[in-house]
Amino acid sequence: MALVGKKFPNIAVDAMNDLGDTFQVNVFEEAVKNGKKVLLFWYPKDFTFVCPTEILAFQEALPEFEKRNTIVIGASCDTAEVHFAWLNTKKEDGGIEGVTYPLLADTTRNLSSLLDILEVDEVYNEEIDEVLLEGSNVTFRATYLIDEEGKIFHESVNDMPLGRNVHEYLRLIDAYTHVQEKGEVCPANWEEGKDAMEATRDGVADYLKSH
Repeated sequence: MALVGKKFPNIAVDAMNDLGDTFQVNVFEEAVKNGKKVLLFWYPKDFTFVCPTEILAFQEALPEFEKRNTIVIGASCDTAEVHFAWLNTKKEDGGIEGVTYPLLADTTRNLSSLLDILEVDEVYNEEIDEVLLEGSNVTFRATYLIDEEGKIFHESVNDMPLGRNVHEYLRLIDAYTHVQEKGEVCPANWEEGKDAMEATRDGVADYLKSH
C-alpha cells in the first residue's frame, strides 16, 4: 500500500549512535518538532555487503542533506548492541566506523511491519495446524522522505542486492523544496537551477516549446 501523501507512523523505536548511547527516536516527531525534513533508509542486516557501502555513502553526503534542512536516519531490525559493534568496526574490516547519524534498532519489527517492508510470508502448516513465517524477516532497502509536517513525499523499495543512488534523494529534496517555495512543478530530470513549470496546460506547453 502506497504511503505517499500520508503521515509517517507516529511511534518511537530504539536507536543507537556512534557514542554508544541507546535512546528512542520517533521519526514523525523528529520532522515536526524540529521543523526539518527526514530521510529514513532501511537496510537488511548489519555486517553484510551492500549495506555498508550505502551507509557510508549517506555519511559522506551528510553535509549536503544538512544544507537542505534534512535529518538522515538509518534503520534495520538488528539490535542496538549489534549496531554499536558495527559502528566500532573499521571500514577495511567491513565496518561503518565514522558514521554519526542514528541507526534505528527495530527488533520488535513494529515500525517495519506498519510500513510493510519485511521480506516474510505467512504459510499455513497443516501438520501442526499453525501459521508459520517463511523468509528472512528483515527489511528490503526501503527509503522514505518526510516533510516538516510529518507527511511522506517519497517512498521507494529496492530488492536486497540493489544499492541506492544517494544523489537521487538530494535531487528529490531539492525538487520538493522548490515546489514548497515556488508553487511550481518539476518536470522529468529536473535539477536545482533548471527551469520548472506552472501546473497548467499553458505552463506545460511553454516548457515543452523551450526544451
